[in-house]
This record gives sequence, structure tokens and C-alpha cells, in this order.
Amino acid sequence: MSDKPMSDKPMSDKIVRLGGASGFWGDTPEGARQLVYSGQVDYLVMDYLAEITMSLLARAKAKDPTLGYPADFVSQFIAPYAKEIAARGLKVVCNAGGVNPLSCRDAVEKELAAQGVKLKVAAIVGDDIHGMIEDLRAEGVKEVQSGAALPAKIVTANAYIGAFPIAAALAAGADIVVTGRAADSALALGPLIHEFGWTEIDFDKLAAGTMAGHVIECGPQATGGIFTDWQLVADGWHNIGFPIAECSADGSFVVTKPDDTGGLVSTRTVAEQITYETGDPANYILPDVVCDLSGVHVEQVGTNRVKVTNVRGKAPTPTYKVSATYPEGFRSIATLMVNGIDAPLKAQAMGQAILKRTSGIFAREGLADYVDSSIEVLGAEATYGPHGRAKGVREVILKVGVRHMDKRAVDIFTREIAPAATGMAQGISGFAGGRPSVAPVLRLYSFLLDKKRVKIEVDFEGNRIPVSVMTEGQAVPPYQPKPAVPVAASTGATTTVPLIALAHGRSGDKGNLSNIAILARKPEFVGVLAEQLTPEAVKDYMAHVVEGTVERYDWAGLNGFNFILNASLGGGGVASLRYDPQGKAHAQMLMDFPVTVPASWVKDGLIAA
Repeated sequence: MSDKPMSDKPMSDKIVRLGGASGFWGDTPEGARQLVYSGQVDYLVMDYLAEITMSLLARAKAKDPTLGYPADFVSQFIAPYAKEIAARGLKVVCNAGGVNPLSCRDAVEKELAAQGVKLKVAAIVGDDIHGMIEDLRAEGVKEVQSGAALPAKIVTANAYIGAFPIAAALAAGADIVVTGRAADSALALGPLIHEFGWTEIDFDKLAAGTMAGHVIECGPQATGGIFTDWQLVADGWHNIGFPIAECSADGSFVVTKPDDTGGLVSTRTVAEQITYETGDPANYILPDVVCDLSGVHVEQVGTNRVKVTNVRGKAPTPTYKVSATYPEGFRSIATLMVNGIDAPLKAQAMGQAILKRTSGIFAREGLADYVDSSIEVLGAEATYGPHGRAKGVREVILKVGVRHMDKRAVDIFTREIAPAATGMAQGISGFAGGRPSVAPVLRLYSFLLDKKRVKIEVDFEGNRIPVSVMTEGQAVPPYQPKPAVPVAASTGATTTVPLIALAHGRSGDKGNLSNIAILARKPEFVGVLAEQLTPEAVKDYMAHVVEGTVERYDWAGLNGFNFILNASLGGGGVASLRYDPQGKAHAQMLMDFPVTVPASWVKDGLIAA
């Protein structure tokens, strides 16, 4: 598929500027404002969705068929900036359609009409495949990782569609494109396909455009947000710049941010974001292309300007990934402050007593015991397991989380928290929030679906425009690690330093697994890391959170490795009772891993002691 570009400027000179204005539903509207008024972007790309977000939106739509999309998109973005967007000739691509793209489109058009702004809005439909569930059940569909059968009740089921429908909407004349569950990076790739006329077999360019989208999709995570070396950017957090990708027709792009904003765009901030929520770097699977990021190159080409090149692409798979959610009971998480001598011990004892008391009530009332429970003493480094260093702590937060299939049991739990203030340890406070809430648990179920079975259309100006996508391709690449070849450590005098002295990194989540990318600060550190930071060593160090295997992939282009920690999130998302259900702190935990290095590295100043 090829679209006529919007400009007559030679492709070799043309630059398309994409601004990542929102990283999630609830992100600050200041990012959009910043980019709209920057004068440095042509397109605003806005990501609102996650798997569990879809379930929340589905519940809203069930109560009111006109809902099912993040209303913030209309109230916090369209309403205040519609006139400015039109005046500046900007275009907007977002997945704020949620589970109801048509209603979102209608709400946007209503707001535009009220302001007298003449912008054209298109909605992409077809990602919702919930109507196919019973047929798929009869066919014996299986979960991607576990092989489990389809659960009895499915709340949502949405295919991660690609970028070509977005390009088709832009080609039809849309100024604002609203999608449902498109892949996050497709929101940026769609405009590039449209502007540069890339086709379905321009795999290298599609992969590069996908990576541009991947870098900016999480907002300021690419411009110094959640950066390992946070001290370099902390003074600009209050005004952190949102990312801009300046994209060329050959697929290369430069990452930057608006002038006069905080944050930092460096090879390290960009490299960390490239690795975020990835698996095998050589086979990063998206709907339109399989990306090979193993040789990706990042280069500082100016102040707050990093050029990304050498992203390669391969034929896509013939399937879409479908993310479905299903109910599995109810949960509640209670927190309260515990003060005084031996606060961690008191808190642990109280948590156990609350669980024991409520379990006894369940038995008396004929209710089953908890499906799952969790006690974490926050402030005593409980999340660090055996690596915790806190001693003599006199102020902690007790967190008790529970999950049960019967809401009545969770209600009993919530009523038995406050009585701890009179019947348990002295020094309890923090009840200002009242009783803990009870929430339904929605778990993620992912499976693959033949692209030929998904009908995608652009709904625009009263017409339905069918969109064809490439449905033939390679089989899903096998999920097999290719570990780096270990390099023997240098002989001679040695010393031990924490991993952070040698590397920086980033962790992210996919369902119930997390990835930790570890990137050497200098190429000469790679051999020592390869020799000591083995999958077995990481598994042992992170054993307090990892229940499955640990796999390691070499990431040569970034002088590092990507570790996959299977079954490491307690179920992941809202199914997890942990305080870090997405593994956002996993990289930070691993940064304390002890690494033996030649003593000369410290003596000669190659690393700080």
C-alpha cells in the first residue's frame, strides 16, 4: 500500500516531525500544550491505552453505550487546543478511541463544531474482535505463553492493529485520527507511511518508523524520565520536555525535545527507551513488521539531539496479537503507617494477624480461603528480599493485599483493617483514607489471530473505507535466547563494584514477565558483564520476585544485554498484589548486583569506586 505524500518537497530532504504528547491515560496535559506551542512538530502522537485500561473502558461502555473512551482526550486536549491545532496546521493521531472509537470521534466533532473549528476526524474500527470469541473457543484457541484454554468469560478482546489504516485515514483527508487498540508505535508509523509513501514491503523503513514510534510513545521516558542517572535531570523534572522524532525518508530519525524545557536527550536516555518492554532484540514483533534492533546505532549529533540508525526489518507475521481480559475474583490492598521501635517486625506481625483473623472468619462463614495474599513492609526494603539493607527503621508502611473469588470475603477483609489500631500494635496511623476499596480482578489473556479474519475500516465523513493489510508473512519467530559468548575476566588484582558503576538500564513489563536491559557504560565493560551477569546469576539475585526462568539476549548495537524474567510480576497488572506489579523497579534492584572488576579500572579512573 502506498499513499501520496502531502508535500512536493524531495523525499531526500523532507523531515516529518512527530511529537509524543501522551504516554498513558492520565499523563499530564502539559505535554500536549508544550508540543502544540513549540512550533517544532507536524504531528501530535498520543497514547492512552494499556490492556487493563481497555477493561475499565469496557465497563464504562456497558453502563453507557456512548462511553468507552478516555474523555480526557476531548476535555484536556481538543477543547483547549483545537483552534491552535487548526491554526498551526497540525495533525493528531491517537488511540483514545478505546473500546468505542466512533463515540470518541463523535465527541471530538461535537467539540470542534461548538468552537467553529473545521478539522476533519476519522475513526479506525475493527480491532474489537469480541464477537468472534465463541467461534475461537470452539476452535481451541490457546494462550501464547501458557497454552491455557480460553477462559469462560471474556470482558474485552482487541487485536493490536498496525499503521496502514492510520495512513489510509490521513490519505483520505483526516486531520485527527482516532483508533482503538492499535500498537502504540503504529500511531507514529502511520503518518510516516503516509508522508513518505512507504509500502508494505519496505521492511527496513517500516522497522525504523516503528522504532521512532517506540521511542516517543511513552512521553518523556526518552527525554530523561525514569533515567538511571537521574541526578543529571532532576532539576528539570518540573518542566521536562516531551519527545520529538524528526524522521527522514530513509528511516533514520533524530530524537530531540522542545526548546527551553527540562530533561535530557542523550545516547543513554534514548538507548534505555529503545530497550523498554522488549524481548528478543532481533525479533521485536509488531503488526506491520518484525524489527531487528540488535545492531541499532545511537549517536549524539548535537545538544539534546540523538540520531538513531541501523534498524532493520523483516516480513511481519500473518497474525495479530489479541489481548483479552477476563474476570478472576476481587481484590483489595490496604496500607497503614506503623511507627516505633521494631516497626518492621510489628508491621509484619500485624499483617499476618489480619490474614489469620479473616481466614478464620471465612471458615466460620463457609467461605473458601484467599486465592492469593501479600504482605510487604515498605520502608524496610521488603521489595528487595534478601538484599534489603534497612536496619533500625522506626517508620514503615504496612501493605496487605488479598485476592478472593467471592466479593463478600474481600469485604470482610476491608472491615478488619481499622480494628488493628485498637487490638494490635501501638503506633498505628494513616487511616485518613477510610476503608480500603474492593475492585474486580481482570487478568490478561493473549493469543494470536489470523490477520485475514480481522476486518479493519476507516470511518470518515459518513463512509466506511476498507483497509487491506499484508496477511502473508513469516511464522512467529521462536522465543529462544541467544546468549552472548562469555568472556573470561582479566587476571590480576580485582575489586568489587555495584553493577551501576559499569552499566545503566531500564525495566518494563509484558503481562507476567519483565525485561531488564543492561547497557554497558563503556564497550570495554561488556566482556566482564557477559562473564558474570549470566541468566543463572540474575535468576539467583532476583529470586525473591522471579518464579520462572531468566533468559539473556545479546544486544550488540547498544553494548549490552536484555534479560527476560518470566513469571516475575505476581500475575501482572491488577491481577498482582505487589506494589510493583509492572517491574518498574527491577532494573534498579539489579543495579546493586556485585561485579568483580580489575582493580586497575578503579585506580586509573575508568570507573568510580
